[in-house]
Amino acid sequence: MKRTNFVIALLPAVAIALAPALAEARAGDGGSMGSRGSMTFSAPPATKTAPTGAAPIQRSMTTPGPATSAPGVASPGMNQQRPSFGSGLMGGLVGGLIGVGIGGMLLGHGFFGGGMGLFGFLGLLLQIFLVVMVVRWLFRTFVGRSPVPAQGPAMFMGQNAPPSPPMGGGSPAGPPPVAIGPQDYQQFEQLLQGIQAAWSAQDLNGLRAMTTPEMLSYFNEQLSEHASRGVRNMVGEVRLQSGDLAQAWAERGVEYATVAMRFSMTDVTVDQTGRVVDGSASEHIAATEIWTFMRARGGHWVLSAIQQAR
Repeated sequence: MKRTNFVIALLPAVAIALAPALAEARAGDGGSMGSRGSMTFSAPPATKTAPTGAAPIQRSMTTPGPATSAPGVASPGMNQQRPSFGSGLMGGLVGGLIGVGIGGMLLGHGFFGGGMGLFGFLGLLLQIFLVVMVVRWLFRTFVGRSPVPAQGPAMFMGQNAPPSPPMGGGSPAGPPPVAIGPQDYQQFEQLLQGIQAAWSAQDLNGLRAMTTPEMLSYFNEQLSEHASRGVRNMVGEVRLQSGDLAQAWAERGVEYATVAMRFSMTDVTVDQTGRVVDGSASEHIAATEIWTFMRARGGHWVLSAIQQAR
C-alpha cells in the first residue's frame, strides 16, 4: 500500500520531467529556419554581436544544390523534420534514461536495474528531474538574466553612419553587395518588435505582413502546437541591446540583409487558465539571433530566416 502511494505521489513529477520543454518559446521557438536565397546553406560572417557565428539552417523550403551548399555543412532535405526524440533538455533526458537502461542490461541487472526494480527506476527519474530543475534555475538566475537598458532601445552599430557595403560580402565571385543605411536598420528593429508582438497576440494577419510565406507557415505550425497543448506564449518589452550587419546582397531582383541582434525581453508561457507554466512576466532574459530580411527592389523588408547564435 505504501509503495502504491509512493508511485501515485511521484507520477506528477515524472510527467513534468517527461513533458516537452517549453523553454525558447518565443517566435521561432529558438530554432534556425527559413531561406536566405543562394546563401541559405552558407554560414553568415561572424559579427561583434554574434562573434561565434550562426547555427546552420535546420528547416528550409530551399533545396540544397551546388550553388547553395557550403563545404562541411550537412545537406538537409526540404522542410527537414525535427529529431524523433526531440532536442535540448528532452533529448538529453531520454538519451540518459536509455543509456542507463542499456547499461543495466549489459551488466545483467535488467533494463531498470536490479534490486529495487521499478521503484529504483522511478527514484532515478525523480533525481534526474530535480537535477534538471536546479540546473535550469541556476541558468535563468546567473546566465539568462540580462540588465535592461536605462535609456531607450539600443541602436545598431553604425546605424548613424552613411550607408556602407556589407561586412564579409560583395566578393567579385559572389552576388553584388547591397548598401544598408539608417532607415534599413530602423526597419529591422521595428520588425523585431512587431513580429514578437504579433506572435504574442497570435495575430497571423500581422505576421503575414512582416514575414515571407515560408516563415509564416513555421510560425503558424508552432502556434498550433502550443494550442494543442493548451498553452500560450507571450513575449513583451522587447528591447534591442546591440546589432550589426553580417552581409547584404542582391540576386534575381531580390535584396537580402542578414543582421545579428541581441535583445532583451520577458518570455512567459501560460495555460488556458492564465497560470504561468514557464518563464516569468517580470524577469528579463536575453537572446542573440541572426535574422535575414528580404525585399523586392523598391519594396519593404520582411523576415525570411532566423538563426540562433552558436
